[in-house]
Amino acid sequence: MLSIRNLLLPVVAATSVLLFSAAAQAHPELLKSDPQANAEVAAPAEIELHFSEELTTQFSGAKLVMTGMPGMSHGPMPVEVKVSGGEDGKTMVITPAKPLMTGDYRVEWRAVSADTHPVTGNFSFKVK
Repeated sequence: MLSIRNLLLPVVAATSVLLFSAAAQAHPELLKSDPQANAEVAAPAEIELHFSEELTTQFSGAKLVMTGMPGMSHGPMPVEVKVSGGEDGKTMVITPAKPLMTGDYRVEWRAVSADTHPVTGNFSFKVK
C-alpha cells in the first residue's frame, strides 16, 4: 500500500533537482548602464554596468573603444581604463585613465557569475 510520504518523496526530489538546475543555469543580465545605450552625454568620469547577479570579478571585465570623433580617419581606438567591481558585487565600474574626448564610444563587456558561464555584450554612447 502506498502512503502519502511515498508519493510525495519523488515529487519533492524532482522539484529540488529542477530548482537547483534552474539556479545553476542562471546567467548575469545587464539591467542598466550609466550612461545608457545610445545616450549623448557629457564626458563621464565612470561608466557603470549594473547586472542581475553578483559577478566573479576575476573573470569579468570590459573594454572601452573610441569608434569615431570629428576628423578621425583611422579605425577604432582602445581607451585605457581601469575596471573594478562595485560595492554591491553586481556592478562593474569602468574608469577611463584620462577624460573622454568628444566622440563615439563602444563598451564591450564580459560578465561571469557563480555559474562560471561568460556572458558578453556591448553598447555605444556619444560624448558631446
